[in-house]
Amino acid sequence: MLLKSATVALYGLWCLSVSAIPFQPGDIRALLSQKANGWDKSTTISFPQSSRFVNSTSRWSTYDAPTYLAAISPASETDVAKAVKIASLHNIPFLATGGRHGYTTTLGELDGGLAIDLSQLKAYSIDKAAGQLTIGGATTLADFQNDLFAAGYMIQSGSISCPGYLGVTVGSGVGRLNGLFGLVADALVSARIVVADGRVVTASRTQNSDLFWGLRGAGANLGIVTSATYKAHKLVNQGQILNADFILPANQSKQYFDFLGSLSGKMPANLAVITLVVYDPVSKGAQIIANWVYIGTKDEGMKLMAPLLALESTVSNISVVPWNKLVGTAAFGADALICPKNQSHNTHWATLRKLSGPTFQTSFEKLDAYFRKYPSAHGTTINLETFPNQAMMAVADDDSAYPWRDALGHIQLGVMTDSNNAPNDPAATAGQSLALELRDTWAKNSGYPDLSVYINYARGDERLEQRYGARKLPRLAALKKKWDPSEVFRFNNALPTSYP
Repeated sequence: MLLKSATVALYGLWCLSVSAIPFQPGDIRALLSQKANGWDKSTTISFPQSSRFVNSTSRWSTYDAPTYLAAISPASETDVAKAVKIASLHNIPFLATGGRHGYTTTLGELDGGLAIDLSQLKAYSIDKAAGQLTIGGATTLADFQNDLFAAGYMIQSGSISCPGYLGVTVGSGVGRLNGLFGLVADALVSARIVVADGRVVTASRTQNSDLFWGLRGAGANLGIVTSATYKAHKLVNQGQILNADFILPANQSKQYFDFLGSLSGKMPANLAVITLVVYDPVSKGAQIIANWVYIGTKDEGMKLMAPLLALESTVSNISVVPWNKLVGTAAFGADALICPKNQSHNTHWATLRKLSGPTFQTSFEKLDAYFRKYPSAHGTTINLETFPNQAMMAVADDDSAYPWRDALGHIQLGVMTDSNNAPNDPAATAGQSLALELRDTWAKNSGYPDLSVYINYARGDERLEQRYGARKLPRLAALKKKWDPSEVFRFNNALPTSYP
């Protein structure tokens, strides 16, 4: 009876409102260091000014980044759950991270909290017979792509190799294979999730199916995914992919964008295009880096790209590469240049249901003028991703929380200046104004009735409906109220617990 009473009392303690034990910043070291926590011997705890803390908290973008008083790097799922319980009980704001590539400005609302760094959860396994891939909370595409390819499989992914694959998944995951295989989240079979009260649950189509629905499109608001299993795909064209890269000068931009726009709604499922508008150090204006990928034979791909090949490029590189080398090869190896951390990226995105050549050309001209006036902003880029949607559209809209299955592309202005976007930098200020102007233009010509944005690309200043879709929000709010009523997962484009 005594044991039962103690158990009930302990349970009641954990169920107290998070405001019941006020958090004092000076307490966090003592709280995390208590022997009674029983951390795994490989779990590490670090504090500011230490190299371990820096390694556990450094991010891809420093723009409006969160700040922390401590970091814990759990060595096990059990310790992730313990960290969530302790933080929730003592009202310590926290954020869990994998690849630390997220850059929404809402992350900056976390000021002086706990970083739950999942970097030790990077294991992965491949079940060749079942065609399944299982990964840890911080595993990246770069970690597993070679072994998956060697096993005879490929899988949809984002456009670069360094984000945490689960971070990509919980937003839904757009990329070059969307036309063939759908979203990254469409490959998800099941996930292990630490939810707000510290329990570990499994989400799949048959277990906690409501959570599984919300996980695929709004997962950052519902828990911490510690591991997940995916269905991989047999290699298409034996895994060989045509990769064609071009650098085009400004006088070829209109012809290029007219051709790209002509593919609106007509892009084959096995074609994907990423177009970068970047600084040209010779002309001091803008130029185009175009990456065209065709998952099929080289002859078929070259025929499709004939209008592009007819343009006068200054540099071109056309090769056939295996799937596991595509991300590292594409756009002249841009992956290696994009992935380094600790740079300030001020980003504004819009999602597109229509590809408009004139809109893209106008955007090119405005960035060209900006470069000429502010050469110190030479790191600024327009990134236009155009991916076919056949496999995305083959999945019912109500299958997951993702609202933009009919999208054909996503376009961004990312402002980077020599001052690292310092507040008093005229180039950074002008870049912010240009970004807002272009985003408004893109929204008006997107084919959607309002600005729409893929949640992993959201800046954080958009309305809820623009990020999550109005038709999805009532169900998402109900899920938030059920799984996270105290809103402990609130720093990544927070969902409300009621809507409207």
